[in-house]
Amino acid sequence: MTANGLLLFFRSLAVAPRAVGAIAPSGSALANLITKDIDGATGKVLELGPGTGVFTKAMLQRGVKQADLTLVECGSDFIRVLQERFPHTRVLWMDAAWIAAQDIFAPATFGAVVSGLPLLNIAEQKVDAILSGVFASLRPGGAMYQFTYGVRCPIGHLQLERHGLQASCVGRALMNVPPASVYRITRRPVVQISEQAQ
Repeated sequence: MTANGLLLFFRSLAVAPRAVGAIAPSGSALANLITKDIDGATGKVLELGPGTGVFTKAMLQRGVKQADLTLVECGSDFIRVLQERFPHTRVLWMDAAWIAAQDIFAPATFGAVVSGLPLLNIAEQKVDAILSGVFASLRPGGAMYQFTYGVRCPIGHLQLERHGLQASCVGRALMNVPPASVYRITRRPVVQISEQAQ
């Protein structure tokens, strides 16, 4: 990360620590872990809360085209930096909770969603809105990748059930500061009931 990116991160942290949700920018170990299942074949990718673009850069290195990336960022300080660093991506200055309500994306637009949002700092109702928007715009078989500094998935069991989702831990980035875990969140498989069982 550049010196300007670090300065911007720490300035944003000082102004709104709960919105940033981290004590340091994400490191390369976490960026590699959260993007390890994503490449050029994934198709369009939505990134929520990209900040200075650490995960964005990792996806580009894995073969995702800038034109296939949509970045949703609510921190105004980060917008200009993202537009300068990734001029061919679509950068939207908005709250991720507005995606469903504003009908921003067509259904099944994205092959994957990468989230840097601090979900543990976000109210449950707002997380519900984020999940609704994400999974309405995610292709069948697509996944949302979410990291957390917590000891378990930042989306609780009941909330996952309410949205018909399941979560599995992809791994832990112990070299990150602080250490972080990544979860893969997908739709639960639909159970088919045979006519004989009815």
